[in-house]
Amino acid sequence: MSDAENAPYPQVESPDLPGIERRILARWSADDTFATSVESRPEDNEYVFYDGPPFANGLPHHGHLLTGYVKDVVPRYQTMKGKRVERRFGWDCHGLPAEMEAEKELPVSGRASIIDYGIERFNEYCRTSVLKYTQEWEKTVTRQARWVDFENDYKTMDLDYMESVMWAFKQLWDKGLIYQSNRVLPYSWGAETPLSNHEIRLDDATRPRQDPAVTVAFALDDASRIPGESVEGSNGNVSILAWTTTPWTLPSNLALAVGPDLDYAVMLDTDGTRYILGEAVLDKYEKQLENAEQVGSLKGSELLGRTYTPVFPYFADMAEVDPSKEHHGTERAFQILAGDFIDTSEGTGVVHMAPGFGEDDQRVVGEAGIGMVVPGDDSGNFTDDI
Repeated sequence: MSDAENAPYPQVESPDLPGIERRILARWSADDTFATSVESRPEDNEYVFYDGPPFANGLPHHGHLLTGYVKDVVPRYQTMKGKRVERRFGWDCHGLPAEMEAEKELPVSGRASIIDYGIERFNEYCRTSVLKYTQEWEKTVTRQARWVDFENDYKTMDLDYMESVMWAFKQLWDKGLIYQSNRVLPYSWGAETPLSNHEIRLDDATRPRQDPAVTVAFALDDASRIPGESVEGSNGNVSILAWTTTPWTLPSNLALAVGPDLDYAVMLDTDGTRYILGEAVLDKYEKQLENAEQVGSLKGSELLGRTYTPVFPYFADMAEVDPSKEHHGTERAFQILAGDFIDTSEGTGVVHMAPGFGEDDQRVVGEAGIGMVVPGDDSGNFTDDI
């Protein structure tokens, strides 16, 4: 017997699945099936599907294909229910991706260089660059059998599109739904602009790097009810140890945070100063505190509301409550607050808070009504305040 006759299913041939797909696509194109499915439904029975557009200055990848299939299922289902579903493809032409691509192709780098080159010239180049891959996109999206209208596409750089966004914003403004606030975001001092989570992945911006970590002693203003005061050798000075991986934010420190339910050790050093840090991290500071002895412990909740002397003088006036001043809140700065994110997996169990540079910092300090300072300029340099 032949090998074919010995096969489990000798009469079955392998189908040419790509060939079948191409034949179906060809039939849809010849019959104008997609357009017919839209035009045959009444205009007064419309289903509107908003599709977040991709950037046109990059080739489609597997992530686009996956979301493209999902986006295709919903309009097809609504079409089968008799709805008229017009699906205009769109192009995202704004933002850092377009600018980065243009900077790679032009002799410019950074905001200052772009201004010297000419903003109008740079924008015009971006407009051309941003649509370089449109044909590849149309070919790929069509090949994946997604029904979408490329002929009547929209671009976010179109004037009527931008005007429609401003119109929508004004409707929100007129309804009193717009508010002004501060938010901590990733920032590029090269582009001098905030970044989205998508944009920080474009140039491997979150690549691993070695950051210096420092432990800072903040002197408490009042040492009462801190264990160890009566121990021989104690001089009444108490400092709480805070840990940070961003030392450059220390000049704008406005508060400290502890875990209310965590246990904190009180260590008496040979000079008579008592230091407070998380009891669970004592072994990590064995070298620094090799001559100190533990003279007590307390819960983080017992530290809340205590005040301390700022390590830098730049914003020391915020220790005085003065709501009339622009950068002041309703409460005094340089106090110990409760942090729901504090643990002892690293550091001291005490976190330095600079609300202008951290999401948790801004939330916790803001809830305490302390206010915020941001002594940094658009290029990432300290301002004259520092």
